Amino acid sequence: MTTITEGPSRYMRDRARSARVTAPLRPFAWPSPDATPREADALRRALLTRDEPSAALVRAIRRDRTVTLAQFRRALAEGVDAVPDAPAPLREYFALLEDTPHWVDRDKIALGARTLRRVGKDVGDVLAYGSLLGGYNNSGPLPVLTSSGRLTGERTRRRIAETGTWWNGCVADGGLDRFGPGFTLSVHVRLMHAFVDYHHEHEAGWDSAARGLPVNQFDQAGTLGLFSITFLLHTRVLGVRYTRREADAVLHLWCYVGWLMGVDPHWLPFVERAGLRMMYQIGASAPAADEHSYALAASLVDLPLRTPYPRFQRLRRRYEYERGLSLATTLLGPAGVRALRVPVRPPWYPAGRFVVNVAKHHVLGRVPAGRRWLQRLGERQLRDAARRILDGEIPDVVALPD
Repeated sequence: MTTITEGPSRYMRDRARSARVTAPLRPFAWPSPDATPREADALRRALLTRDEPSAALVRAIRRDRTVTLAQFRRALAEGVDAVPDAPAPLREYFALLEDTPHWVDRDKIALGARTLRRVGKDVGDVLAYGSLLGGYNNSGPLPVLTSSGRLTGERTRRRIAETGTWWNGCVADGGLDRFGPGFTLSVHVRLMHAFVDYHHEHEAGWDSAARGLPVNQFDQAGTLGLFSITFLLHTRVLGVRYTRREADAVLHLWCYVGWLMGVDPHWLPFVERAGLRMMYQIGASAPAADEHSYALAASLVDLPLRTPYPRFQRLRRRYEYERGLSLATTLLGPAGVRALRVPVRPPWYPAGRFVVNVAKHHVLGRVPAGRRWLQRLGERQLRDAARRILDGEIPDVVALPD
């Protein structure tokens, strides 16, 4: 294997600062958390590797004009055979998507989905204050996010709701079947990412030598890990219990979602221990938080202060704000929130949540009747949260460009 001695300057640019932020993961990244030379080469290569099938389809749409977005949308919703005279690039793309990998186990996906739905109200907290907020400590891809304006200011809540719509689609019963909401939304987002990559690289003067490609395998693998590997870790911190079989099924579900979204199989977290080590290495080699990180983090943690509540609004806003800071400090660690210029708070809310979840998941959840009750409760809480976040409106995901 040829060793890459150079790569985008963002790789290991802020090694000391990034190591402090990722320190909570280091104990889980054994036996040797630091990347070997071969692993370091793979990480550098990932920064300069894109989802080539989606890039080819975007070129067919934007440059060659041989495929239209209307054709893509119809093929996604109804199947490529429903598109009259479907062009070859479109047929090839959907043939790839529908050639399900041999390792996909539909029974494991169904178990993983049920397991995730059982988590209930803690899902939103962990995704917001663990996954999204923690991801902002990797500043590499953030100019792509801030340039759209969709994750700052008043649009933050809608963007979080759109992410929730996609997540709920992925964990729905049959959500990852060919025409299920998780499948179609994941493929939609995959092509949207390819459009973003094409725009920034060809039309917005992106500096690939410094940042890698606008949408690359390094950042995609890290994002997938935030929804899978660190999600499991953070929910356990809050007292949620998974059996080994359930945890494996959750990872299996997200591996298939990652495959649908164009993540190379090399970066799919098939095994939790290896996935934790991968996440540590990605976090430790990522560029530290910058002005883009601070803007996105502030919009997220300040969101409760702008959220309307039907009663006791002033008191409720302050409570939800402090609750979020307590969660963030516990899930990311004090260094992780300080790096984002987010206030540090004691773990008062996670401590109370841990006690409640131990009683529910470690005691009641060990008997069949208790597990069934937990399942119903968790699914009802997810439905209520989906209705509540935008005052009853269920948003679609981000639209593809015209």
